Amino acid sequence: MRPARPYPFREPTALELEPEYARLRADEPLSRISLPYGGEAWLAVRHEDVRVVLSDPRFSRAALLDRDVPRTSPRRLTDPTLHTMDPPEHNRLRRLVSAAFSPRQLDRLADHATRVTEELLDLVEAEGPPADLVAGLAIPLPVAVTCHLLGVPLVDRDRFAEWIDVALATTAFPPAAIHEAFAALKRYLADLVALRRAEPADDLLGTLVVARDQDGGLSEDELVVLGVTLLYAGLETTSNHIGNFVHTLLAHPDQLAALRADPGLLDRAVDELLRLTPTVTSAGFTRIATEDVELGGVLVRAGDAVMVHLDAANRDERVFERPDDLDLTRRPNPHLAFGHGPHYCVAAQLAKAELRIALTALLHRFPTLRAAEDPTTLPWRQGRMVRGLDRLLVTW
Repeated sequence: MRPARPYPFREPTALELEPEYARLRADEPLSRISLPYGGEAWLAVRHEDVRVVLSDPRFSRAALLDRDVPRTSPRRLTDPTLHTMDPPEHNRLRRLVSAAFSPRQLDRLADHATRVTEELLDLVEAEGPPADLVAGLAIPLPVAVTCHLLGVPLVDRDRFAEWIDVALATTAFPPAAIHEAFAALKRYLADLVALRRAEPADDLLGTLVVARDQDGGLSEDELVVLGVTLLYAGLETTSNHIGNFVHTLLAHPDQLAALRADPGLLDRAVDELLRLTPTVTSAGFTRIATEDVELGGVLVRAGDAVMVHLDAANRDERVFERPDDLDLTRRPNPHLAFGHGPHYCVAAQLAKAELRIALTALLHRFPTLRAAEDPTTLPWRQGRMVRGLDRLLVTW
């Protein structure tokens, strides 16, 4: 067995996927890595192997709770929530949340997202070019939708956005600050839970409070941490996706022209952007093998930690023809951007709806949209779990 390599391999550059992943897919689909915290793990990068790790019950998420498992963040996961439970306990929480993403509810949220998007673009257009799409659209749209869904006061956005930014960091802030930011989010959600008990409301947080108080469907800690999870999950990834996707389209003028010429490509375009555009800065989703399992031609022993890299799997040439090319007509497109198996993102359809709405409105409002600064000088966020831009100036 080859010695473990220090991981992450390096600080990522913009939206470039580190070349090591292509070599590993070809020659070492399951490799040993040494993490900044928690020791060594196996790293899976092929599409088939990643799907197995994400769906096979022998790879446990719950087994990592409050253990010093391999990870890139200094914060141990100590709270049971959607990301840290196995079935059937995971199913219990997922059922409580899933009703908020029913087709009827998604239609209501999409209508809200459409109104918010148009209002935001009114402001962008009024201010005139150059405009920063990160500040003008990518951040405020998911914040507004998530607050509306969950029942979080929009006026608090600066407070919780700052906590989320710190809590989901890897090296951008000291470990003590990362721990305190997550604790602050828990205190904030606990206060909202108390408020919802005093003032019931027809939102997801209110529904969860009823499930806790009347039905006994979850514990108080589960309620608070689930609220935290839904808040940061609704903001961090989608906010970065919007900026990253616009940047990617502007960098591929032929594909952008094809989308403008045929808006019917939009659904496939969103899936292709999800596949091609790297989301994370390193592997995540640590799982613990509960028994010996053969994976990628390697025997993984019970107790071993296994990590997967979704973005690397989404470039697997065994599954995707010309995997490094942006092809908005690609079909089929079995990407793993939202995971796979029991932990497939419960809010995936909402995220895709927000992305479709944002791109549609943006391209319709500004048919001559183009970059307003040198792409080589764009400011990329560093030391975070998720890749994203601090600023994206455009003109029209």
